[in-house]
Amino acid sequence: MDINEVISGLESDAKEITSLLEKCERQRVKDVLIQEQKKIEKELTHKRQIKEQQAKKDSGETRDTALKGYTVKINNYGWDQSEKFVKIYITLKGVHTIPAENVETSFTERGFIVLVKDLDGKNHQMTVNNLLYPIVVTESSKKIKTDMVLIMCKKKSTKKWDCLTQVEKQSKEKDKPNMDENADPSAGLMNVLKKIYTDGDDEMKRTINKAWVESQEKKAKGDEFDFSA
Repeated sequence: MDINEVISGLESDAKEITSLLEKCERQRVKDVLIQEQKKIEKELTHKRQIKEQQAKKDSGETRDTALKGYTVKINNYGWDQSEKFVKIYITLKGVHTIPAENVETSFTERGFIVLVKDLDGKNHQMTVNNLLYPIVVTESSKKIKTDMVLIMCKKKSTKKWDCLTQVEKQSKEKDKPNMDENADPSAGLMNVLKKIYTDGDDEMKRTINKAWVESQEKKAKGDEFDFSA
């Protein structure tokens, strides 16, 4: 299969998973989808690198077909936003001293790749394929500043972003406590028990099952379930 068809298929898969995550309500299903999303992102990055190398080889640019040195993941960055742009600040000491063509970027509707080649004998890469909201590819760009690469992602809408990626949003929702004052306290407790049961070992499951059976017997007798028992 042609590399472009493979990449297109992976991008469609990533978009479909993002859509499913936005609609999904079950945390266990979300976790499965997030894991699959990470696998697709990894494979997509690999295929894009292959495509880039093939393009350089076909155009006769054999000197840069293989990256010199090893590639490290970019972890040191920050971000903020304006009404029109999401700005990612990538800190790389000395990046302004290397040739501008050594800093390569590519954008998709929900992501971007930054590859800084041959900086202090290493290559530096940042890949994001699950931005919180879509961006305008043709109006997104990079700027090289002193010890920094600035990525400018043009928003498709002026909506405020609460976080940078869909994965971060899912993580925040997972950890967010239920603050609904009208929520049924017993429903919250049951959710906690369900999670403990799902994550627990066989002994824990037997204990919870026993407590459940006893509670049903007490209810049948008109008693309340005493959770301190």
